Amino acid sequence: YSSSASVLLFLSLLRSAGGGKLLVVPMDKSHWLSLRSLLVALSQKGHQIVTVAPEVNSSVEAFEYHTLKRYPVLLGREELRARVRSLGDELFGRKPFRERITALLEKVQLISSLYTSSCCGLLHNRDLMQCLQSSEFDAVLTDPLVPCGQILALHLSVLSVFPLRGFPCGSDLQAAQCPGLPPYVTRTFRDSSDHMMFIEHVENSVLKSIDSFLCRFACLPFELLASDVLHKQVTVKEVLCHGSIWLERMDFVLEYPMPVMPNVVFTEGINCRKKKPLSQ
Repeated sequence: YSSSASVLLFLSLLRSAGGGKLLVVPMDKSHWLSLRSLLVALSQKGHQIVTVAPEVNSSVEAFEYHTLKRYPVLLGREELRARVRSLGDELFGRKPFRERITALLEKVQLISSLYTSSCCGLLHNRDLMQCLQSSEFDAVLTDPLVPCGQILALHLSVLSVFPLRGFPCGSDLQAAQCPGLPPYVTRTFRDSSDHMMFIEHVENSVLKSIDSFLCRFACLPFELLASDVLHKQVTVKEVLCHGSIWLERMDFVLEYPMPVMPNVVFTEGINCRKKKPLSQ
């Protein structure tokens, strides 16, 4: 029910007569695979979809449900793939907490610079930007984990919709102005359950306090790029605050219940393949 309601809410952003025009700025790999089923459904509703992706993007393919526009970047496909894979190894590796944080900080800085370089290839591509400007899109659909699409949406003065499965440092809730409960929600890389002792609550709160520094460190390249493109000093949080609707692919069975704002809609299961119902 919630998945259907959120898709209808998203569709309401687009023009009803003759379908709307949607610009998609996706991420690679699993992010794109989760988004693709939604684009197919929107295309079947009569909406026009244009997707922009770098030439090194290995997952986004040309297909009948969207028009794909690629732009050149400096980084090679194999180099990008190897560096993203190394980040995954650090995320899911079973190492001591301090080693994981140190290694992750180094990797995140590297990946952030790579995605910023790719974003520069889009935002500084004069011919492509003129084409997008003249297309008069109704909305931009983009994963806010890499804020390139939202920077583009602000540059084009277009509404934006964020499909999301998680955001480091809780920045998604901060940008959507949702209340946060740091002592009670276990932070990333903490091995605590929802039953924490007093000292674990304290450690959890301390880790929350340094989250903003770590994320600001990783987001700095995008803040410099956004400030240059938008011609004013902005932070990534300020950029993401303009998101119209957040489609959160979360499930409270796996997550922690939390207060949210009206433009945050839970779409758990929207990217799961439909199966035959079990017999009695």
